[in-house]
Amino acid sequence: MAVVMNTEAAVSTSDRPRRSRSLGRDVAGVAAITVVAVIGYLLFPDNLALLTRIVAVALLVLSLDLVTGYCGVATLGHAALFGSGAYAAGILSAHYGINDPLLMTLAGIAGGAVAGLVSGAVILRGHGLPQLVLSIALINLFHEFANKASSWTGGSDGLSGISTDPIFGYFEFDLYGHTAYVFAIVLLLLVFVVLRLLVRSPFGMLCRGIKEDDVRIRAMGASPKAALMRMYVISGAVAGIGGALNAITTQVVGLDSLSFTLSAESLVMLVLGGTGSLFGALSGTVIFMLFEDYVSAANPFHWLTMVGALLIAVVLFAPKGLYGSTAAFLARKREAGQ
Repeated sequence: MAVVMNTEAAVSTSDRPRRSRSLGRDVAGVAAITVVAVIGYLLFPDNLALLTRIVAVALLVLSLDLVTGYCGVATLGHAALFGSGAYAAGILSAHYGINDPLLMTLAGIAGGAVAGLVSGAVILRGHGLPQLVLSIALINLFHEFANKASSWTGGSDGLSGISTDPIFGYFEFDLYGHTAYVFAIVLLLLVFVVLRLLVRSPFGMLCRGIKEDDVRIRAMGASPKAALMRMYVISGAVAGIGGALNAITTQVVGLDSLSFTLSAESLVMLVLGGTGSLFGALSGTVIFMLFEDYVSAANPFHWLTMVGALLIAVVLFAPKGLYGSTAAFLARKREAGQ
């Protein structure tokens, strides 16, 4: 009995440094996002709309990382979840007159989660390339459904008539985008903290195990498909927050929020930063969108060439993504110094 108690005490003691390191990384992550947000505000005070858009897309890329980076599910239709959240929030305001930003965000979460449930039920029936085909088919179906349901979605003209009340009745969404930007950063910080806890939880470890060897997970008595379905719903909720944020801040929802192009670009951003890492998803989104905005303004005719050159260079020389390769290099340096 004493041996068992001593063993448990030793395990508990050995876990403490690991937990403190994880907590330290969480605090450092929140601090880093806050610092970058402040720097962005100071550098681009007249272009806060772009920064807010980056945050909305970053939430989409984070949701994609959950199913692709952590679970290994191949998809090119993840914008269906983002667009569903955007339309859910927009419809709540335009058709029902409910303009509270928090309620619109909850509607976006619900819309994205339902879309995630539908998408997961279809995509998870295949493996590898068939998953990509199913995801492309789904994004096209979502897009066409939104186009045909024009009485609700506005069709090709977009859903307009969206308005937002002040947050808590005090913070109005001003013309310069200050409130929208702060609201977006707060949402991003909350989502980041929740996802950090999720990916380190036993459920997150289970999903990583499914990506590595689903046969072994099944032999252990767990259900890979049930776990992946839950993760898909969670991913849909996160993407729905991004879609709702986009609807709240722009006050219009177009069919481009359900486009294949947005799905493909979100995957490119994830690969650029590094899959299987929340920091990789965030850094890839920021780098890609700022680089795209800069080169398109500097050279409107050949900017796609420069974007393509950047992506080729990253894939060839940093196969784990910019953040992933940098983290791996620093880890090797630490090991060599010990």
